Amino acid sequence: MQRRKFLKSSLASSALMATGVGCATAATPLAAKQEKHQFQLKYAPHLGMFKNHAGDDPIDQLKFMADQGFTAFEDNNMKKRTIELQEKMAKTMMDLSMEMGVFVAHKIYWKEPNLASGKEDWRTEFLTQIKASVEVAKRVNAKWMTVVPGHLDLRQDMGYQTANVVESLKMASEICEPAGVTMVLEPLNFRNHPGLFLTGSAQAFQVCQAVDSPSCKILFDIYHQQIQEGNLLPNIEKTWDEIAYFQIGDNPGRKEPTTGEINYKNIFKYIHDKGFDGILGMEHGNFHEGMEGEKKLIAAYVESDSF
Repeated sequence: MQRRKFLKSSLASSALMATGVGCATAATPLAAKQEKHQFQLKYAPHLGMFKNHAGDDPIDQLKFMADQGFTAFEDNNMKKRTIELQEKMAKTMMDLSMEMGVFVAHKIYWKEPNLASGKEDWRTEFLTQIKASVEVAKRVNAKWMTVVPGHLDLRQDMGYQTANVVESLKMASEICEPAGVTMVLEPLNFRNHPGLFLTGSAQAFQVCQAVDSPSCKILFDIYHQQIQEGNLLPNIEKTWDEIAYFQIGDNPGRKEPTTGEINYKNIFKYIHDKGFDGILGMEHGNFHEGMEGEKKLIAAYVESDSF
């Protein structure tokens, strides 16, 4: 406990200096009194992001995140963790008043057209995995889970592929709706993931409109869409009614805000002013290594959240 208090104080001091508040003589006494940052949006770190401060234990990492003011958490690999660990992490998040963000709901086929193909065996496999993921979601109090439709089927017209994807998602929505769980479809960029079916925000909007279910919405990954199409704020505005979740990463590099070309302060302000009450997943790496890198990451979010 004393170690966390010391770390919390030193991190608050770093964030204070990074945002230009105070001076050298005032930083230490101010930091000693300052409470954890009250973020305006629900930014969600992931395991490993603060391991130099918190160690390898997932529970200690969650406690450290909460100590810094983060009120949400996401874990792409939650489904792969033991039931015992899932339950332990869920209880810890509940005790810390942290919300659970996304986890990956199914096996993603990066080079095969599992949903776009319309093949019955792949559809059955997908729906089986969705059923299992709903149980995980219940266990960890998750409202959202990530779905990626997979690779293009180059032997079929795009219209037929879209119809196949929509049909599979309608069936999956019937599984998710009674549990209050939402699949969030994530368009991915052509550079990191060439050949995938779902790439753009307009396309994701079209699919969600066709599925027409509260359990099928968009995960708008700002990093991916900066590379894929840019024009971020207008595209967020156009697709707003179908967006249920955001993910964060600056470009180039896919690190924290302030390390690339994206004006995250403006984007966060826009999302906040729209009244968004969901989670923004910090799906990126640390620009700097070690404990100093973790301090700078927190300072970057304090800065970007100051609007």
